[in-house]
Amino acid sequence: MAALAYRLWELKAEAGDPSFAEMSTRMGAAASKSSLAAAARGQVLPTWETTWEFVRVLAVDRLRQDAEEARREWRAHWERAASAAARSETTDETRAGPAEARTGHIETGVRMAEHPERRTLARRPAMIAAAATAAAAAGAALFTWLAPLSGKDEPTAPDTPVRAASPYDDSAFEQDVTHPDGTMVKTGTEFTKIWRIRNTGTIPWRGRYLTRLNDTPCRAPKRVEIRPVQPGEPVDIAVRVRASDSPGRCKIYWKMTDEAGTQLLSAKKPIFLDVVVG
Repeated sequence: MAALAYRLWELKAEAGDPSFAEMSTRMGAAASKSSLAAAARGQVLPTWETTWEFVRVLAVDRLRQDAEEARREWRAHWERAASAAARSETTDETRAGPAEARTGHIETGVRMAEHPERRTLARRPAMIAAAATAAAAAGAALFTWLAPLSGKDEPTAPDTPVRAASPYDDSAFEQDVTHPDGTMVKTGTEFTKIWRIRNTGTIPWRGRYLTRLNDTPCRAPKRVEIRPVQPGEPVDIAVRVRASDSPGRCKIYWKMTDEAGTQLLSAKKPIFLDVVVG
């Protein structure tokens, strides 16, 4: 994992050392800045999807490396790291071994059953816990018996009003209504991409937009307005796109923003258009 993280840092430096925030917004990585940063720390193994988005925006989009070659090379790096992580976990489990191995009874050949005093010591915490439980039960019974004799009823806690859950903002991608990923479109033609998303939070959507995050040879508006959407309601969002004049791949990322351009639902990945122009 450390070797994989080191390679990611080298790639980031070679690509001009953009910030993780820039990679996840302006450069269009379909992963959050925290996920990208965690991948480069080398403490845990990132998912292949996060690793590829890290590599794609730097090696392919910025350094113009061949996408398939880059994918094969970095998939091999990631699989080696995954294999090493799996071996490490297996070694840790083997080293820990069963309980008898950890206490050394297997090495000495001495079992706890052969030492009655050890059994007594081993049972002592359980005996103490049982005694404490019995004492508590007896005390509770005695209090119940004496309470009426004192002339005072046991005070009751006042009713606590139930507090409403805090409002929250959330969304769920449902489907590509038109032009699913990999659709072929002719050079220079115009088409309409439509996504369907649902308001899965408790806050109505008003004054919201889909804002484009990156530039490609295909042309599309900087942002499109989203009609008002109530909680639980789906909405179809349409964007008019003009295909590039030369063949190639066209992938445009979009994020929900307010009217001022502030990104909303930061934990959500961008939605995107991904077509092949030919």
